[in-house]
Amino acid sequence: MMMIPRKRNEFNLFEDIFDDPFFEKRETKLMRTDIKEKGDNYVIDVDLPGYEKDNIEIELENGYLKVTAKVNQNIDDENEKYIHKERFYGECSRSFYVGDNIKEEDIKAGFKNGILSLTVPKNEQKKIEEKKFIQID
Repeated sequence: MMMIPRKRNEFNLFEDIFDDPFFEKRETKLMRTDIKEKGDNYVIDVDLPGYEKDNIEIELENGYLKVTAKVNQNIDDENEKYIHKERFYGECSRSFYVGDNIKEEDIKAGFKNGILSLTVPKNEQKKIEEKKFIQID
């Protein structure tokens, strides 16, 4: 049996498998969100696991509802060293256009089990006038 050196462009299972996107370390600051209609309102549910209610801010400006959340990193002991770290620490935010007619007092917010739930009334859309035609005599 003769040993033939492998060419660089040939497939190697152990090297190539870790190039797969499944193994990529992806850090995302995006808040996972569901938006649903419920009667005359929209309900926005935002996942914020690990966040405290006091570290979440909600503001309304120029028709945009902005949610900002902060979580602080635990200070590591000098004798500790992370081997693997995936949890996010820092600040993230997300904005939703709710309309210029919405006021702060119209929006209801609750936070339970790591989910921020916002209830926003549906913004009345301007009615488009029906075209009227002039009859020709």
